[in-house]
Amino acid sequence: MIMSYDVFKCKLISKKEIAPNIIDVTVKSPEIAALAKPGQFLHIKCGDEIAMPLRRPISICDAEGDKLRFIFEIKGRGTKSLAFIEDELDILGPLGNPFTVSNETFQNPVVIGGGIGTYPLYKLTKALENPTVYLGFRSKAQVTLEEDFRSVCKDVTVATDDGSYGYNGYAIELLKEKIKKDPVDIIYACGPTPMLRAVKQVAEEAGIRCQLSLEQRMGCGIGACLTCSCETKHDGTWKFMRVCKNGPVFWSTEVVL
Repeated sequence: MIMSYDVFKCKLISKKEIAPNIIDVTVKSPEIAALAKPGQFLHIKCGDEIAMPLRRPISICDAEGDKLRFIFEIKGRGTKSLAFIEDELDILGPLGNPFTVSNETFQNPVVIGGGIGTYPLYKLTKALENPTVYLGFRSKAQVTLEEDFRSVCKDVTVATDDGSYGYNGYAIELLKEKIKKDPVDIIYACGPTPMLRAVKQVAEEAGIRCQLSLEQRMGCGIGACLTCSCETKHDGTWKFMRVCKNGPVFWSTEVVL
């Protein structure tokens, strides 16, 4: 487990809206950037402690040099407030267990993401050798980071639910076709629960190892409050584990979705 409970004041370098209500942020944070692994997340203070006492968990999109990048969707009061911060951010991190990256063990990886779940997969894609990447969105208006992924990966396919851009249909269908015709030895996925449930089923039916990054509401972000508990199964025993501390990345065979 790679986890830090240090809080850092991170200078804002850039901030832009890359799609409706999708905010792309880069901050200067040499300490977090040096430790960050693919799949980990940040716990970010979003404003006044009285009005918004809880931080918001946001996945790390990329970390390089002294720069840290994360992308989030404005969904409520906290993320709306975060979108208006102009100087420095108060960030706790990096937190959580990362994806397992072993280019010697896994030589035919597939990366599949859905919606805002595509963003945590960018740093992972950079760390893999010759991955196949499938990015799923509702429509063309939500398609983001396509060129970023293409800059680090030769095999990227974008799918839209309504067929307005790229492949007409769900990314999971692309994964099924890939498995039928080519060797795949590991699948990495992040996205909405229905998509993860489908990926888990496809992977396990095909006997392919699979890691899932779960999205869950969090309170403390360090495993103390149990808000983000999820159901898991180990050696036939059912138990609840904390997404923030035991995850957010789990092997598909561990989690009950």
